Amino acid sequence: MASSHRPPIARPSSRAGIGLTTRPTTSSRTPSATRIGTGMPPSTSRPVSRGGPSPTGGVLSSQIKVADRPVTQHGLSGMKTAIKGPQRQIMDKTYYLGLLRSKTSELTTEINKLQEEVEMYKQEKSVYLSYEKRAESLAGEIKEFQGQLADYNMNVCLYYCILYQNLFFFKLKVQNDRDTQTKWSYKVLAGNCKGLFYTHTGSSFLYHVCWSLDFLETFEELKNQELERKAQIEANIVALLEHSSRNVNRMKQISSVTNQELKIMQEDLTFKSNEMQKSQSTAKNLITESQKLQMDLQKMELLESKMVDELASLQDKIEQTKMDLKVYNNLPALKASGEEKKQRLQDDKEKLTKHTHAFKKIMEHLNTEYETVKRELQENETHSQLINLERKWQHHEQNNFMVKEFIATKSQESDYQPIMKNVRKLVTEYNKALIEALQNTKN
Repeated sequence: MASSHRPPIARPSSRAGIGLTTRPTTSSRTPSATRIGTGMPPSTSRPVSRGGPSPTGGVLSSQIKVADRPVTQHGLSGMKTAIKGPQRQIMDKTYYLGLLRSKTSELTTEINKLQEEVEMYKQEKSVYLSYEKRAESLAGEIKEFQGQLADYNMNVCLYYCILYQNLFFFKLKVQNDRDTQTKWSYKVLAGNCKGLFYTHTGSSFLYHVCWSLDFLETFEELKNQELERKAQIEANIVALLEHSSRNVNRMKQISSVTNQELKIMQEDLTFKSNEMQKSQSTAKNLITESQKLQMDLQKMELLESKMVDELASLQDKIEQTKMDLKVYNNLPALKASGEEKKQRLQDDKEKLTKHTHAFKKIMEHLNTEYETVKRELQENETHSQLINLERKWQHHEQNNFMVKEFIATKSQESDYQPIMKNVRKLVTEYNKALIEALQNTKN
């Protein structure tokens, strides 16, 4: 039979029969449960599954050997067991498009993550560069402060050297002054002795004795004054030495300051400078605010003056409205006066309408008379002659005016009086000059 010799993985025949072999069978297409065995003859049995043995496999099982490897849809490697669950069997265009979309979405998410990491690295790099620049600037400031500290130490050493030198010279001067004072006192005593020895008169003896006595009396006082001055000078020297020792200790403390303490002090200095700048800025802001408040105060004063004026005008208006209210409270009298005024105006209107009609009639009559007189004048020869004569007269008047203007301009142009006066003046001056020249030649 044909059904007993087919492989167990083949698809059962369709309804068209066994003889139609043009439709190829695919391994990915699963058999339908409703279409199994419909085109098979009644003697054939139901096809077996892929995993189980054939029920009619007496002949089939005898032909397969154990050593032969079956050739399957997976290749020569044999059957592969499914690792996952049931998957999609038909892998068409939509499947691959979906797979491509999922992969592209994964790639985009990964690219976004990488971009975020790159941005974070850039920010960290910029922060690191800023920190590095700040560290370099702080290192430069520290070097500058170290140089200033060395300068201060040098100045302190020079100050102490000069101080010790001055102190030595001062002690030497005091000693010299003391020696000169004692020498001078010894010389005075020797001179007194010599005076007493060489003088024999009473007056000179008494004089030298009195002088020596006065000196001996004032010697203790002068000695005490010198001792006090010496003690004061020594106290000043001790105070200066204590001050200098304190300065030395302070400079030693400053020199023993570590970099960390210097950094802390520098931070305190920057903080205090920032606070000072903030206080200055707040002071400036307060000044500007005070100026603004002054301007606002001036504006408020102007507004107050305007409000006072408006209040006065409103009070006047209130008084006027009160008077109007007093008038309008008496409505019957107002109605009566209004009716009287209305009646009077109606009477005046009627009178004026009558006058207008009368005046219209008079104007029409006068217009007709004017037209007739005008027509008669136009038809009259004397009137036309008079009009022509008036026109000629106007023309002659214009010509006369133009001639007068021409005569005036020409008379101004031909006026020789100022020239004559100028010539006479020049002639008289020339004559005077000639007379003076002749008189000078005669003299």
